Amino acid sequence: MIKLENEGTESTALEAVVVRFVGDSGDGMQLTGTQFSDTSAMFGNDVATFPNYPSEIRAPQGSLYGVSGFQVHIGSIEVSTPGDNVDLLVAMNPAGLKTNLYAVKPGHTIIVDTDSFTKKNLDKAEYDSNPLEDGTLENYRVIEVAMSSLTKEALRDVQGLDNKTITRSKNMFALGMVYWMYHRSTEHTIDFFKKKFKSNPLLIEANTKVLNAGYYFSETLELIPNSYTIAPAQMPPGTYRVIMGNTATAWGFLAAAEKSGLELFLGSYPITPASDILHELAKHKHFGVKTFQAEDEIAGITSAIGASFAGDLAITTTSGPGLALKGEALGLAMMVELPLVVVDVQRGGPSTGLPTKTEQSDLLQAMYGRNGESPIIVIAASTPANCFDFAYEAAKLSLEHMTPVILMTDGYIANGSAPWKIQSVSEMAEIKNNIVKQAEENWQPYNRDEPTLARSWAIPGTPGLEHRVGGLEKDGTTGNVSYVPENHEYMTKIRAEKIKRVQNYIPEITAEFAEEGDVLVVGWGGTYGALHTAVKQLSDEGYSNIGFAHFNYINPLPKNTGEVLKRFKKIIVCELNSGQFAKILKINFSGLDPLQYNKVQGLPFGNDELVQKFKQLLA
Repeated sequence: MIKLENEGTESTALEAVVVRFVGDSGDGMQLTGTQFSDTSAMFGNDVATFPNYPSEIRAPQGSLYGVSGFQVHIGSIEVSTPGDNVDLLVAMNPAGLKTNLYAVKPGHTIIVDTDSFTKKNLDKAEYDSNPLEDGTLENYRVIEVAMSSLTKEALRDVQGLDNKTITRSKNMFALGMVYWMYHRSTEHTIDFFKKKFKSNPLLIEANTKVLNAGYYFSETLELIPNSYTIAPAQMPPGTYRVIMGNTATAWGFLAAAEKSGLELFLGSYPITPASDILHELAKHKHFGVKTFQAEDEIAGITSAIGASFAGDLAITTTSGPGLALKGEALGLAMMVELPLVVVDVQRGGPSTGLPTKTEQSDLLQAMYGRNGESPIIVIAASTPANCFDFAYEAAKLSLEHMTPVILMTDGYIANGSAPWKIQSVSEMAEIKNNIVKQAEENWQPYNRDEPTLARSWAIPGTPGLEHRVGGLEKDGTTGNVSYVPENHEYMTKIRAEKIKRVQNYIPEITAEFAEEGDVLVVGWGGTYGALHTAVKQLSDEGYSNIGFAHFNYINPLPKNTGEVLKRFKKIIVCELNSGQFAKILKINFSGLDPLQYNKVQGLPFGNDELVQKFKQLLA
């Protein structure tokens, strides 16, 4: 570490740091973590975040299962995950301390609000004694701060605030302390107050005072003899902003609508953790976006099918339980061969399951969860930032191949955030569509384009292009209802062949780090950051015989998949489920029997557990 002198305060330079804020769901931990990550990104650090909160709107105060947390990993180096081990834990109550102490590195720092360590709160957290007094924390550097009391003291002269508002401001005291510790400016957060509370100057004053009180209080603490600096990261030139995965998804569709020249329609029913896509798109009516909050999941997808029939870029959003309800209508869209994008932001299941926790739970449902032979395109985003790219890609594939696409993300990347390089629509890949502008000689609705086999897209009301659609089997040319056995088999096969041909329009899979060797780590979707980081660590340590292949295209698989898999002696498929992608690989490649590493805890992979597992295989 390098010692720096900055404004009279000795600072220690770090490459990266992991900070976790925890407290009750009403303590504002999500806001606190977001402000710290946004400020760090403004400074130029690479950033990855992991919000983790209970499914209850307001869980019982002080309870263990009611803890809300927000983890931030910032660095001057590449940051691909929110981090494993925590350098600084800010615990606003005993329950937060108890449920998160395991993650703190021995010798590192814990900040606690001592005002919350009452007998009542200790009992709720199932502590037999006070951990601040019984030696539980002797292996850590503990900074005990009476945050609630100090917040009240800071706001003593501010008139017109009730006790509840004053107490709720203590999260800004904690944020001020962390800003001082890591040499962050308070400017960005103060500007945030001015925008958020512009109609209530009293709240601007109160939050600013508490933030500054925490900042300057840190200077007086002997337990914090110096602050830390994390230099800006070396990133490709461009204009960046921190973006959440759900926001990136929404913006990707906005870009696709602009590029394709179509209006965007979203028909959706709110469901955690997908609802933010609906919220974001509802803000953009000025771009011609139409959003419809439907009465249920079925109405959401069928309204989108109607919008697609009328010539819109149509999407619907959901999570696992909603995807199950959309199954029949998704089969209809496949049958009539209309473009439609279904976004599935996966969460823990089954049933209601773990609504606010992450899991790769729906892959087999996305692949096979419809009656009959119903092949559709399935792709998956892998980072908060590339949710933008794969939303755009999902729209492109759907429009150009005239078929539904399921875009899979998950709660981890949908709620997480990372720096995103702002893109120009003019530089993005062209999106063609199959809209027929006027009647052509011998036109039929199920005439197919070569080589994609996509049918033409006739918009209702276009003279000479009248035709029937519906859920009954189609004649292979006219689209009229057909019960002819041979026609049904023909249509079944040609719809499958159309999806297979998508292989010609997606990139081939590549193995990173090693192109051949002893072990190939295979992942898909939102596990990319953890898997990439673990394999990179091993590669940096000198392991030259381990490779990494990450899949964003699931159906169809890249055409060279089998060739890449054959180059390695062992294949290990890592998933946040019980082995769904491993099953798909076995189905597609006869004789393949991959190893599996699975985790079904509502949590993402940790770097240490992956490195340990991969070293065992390499040994």
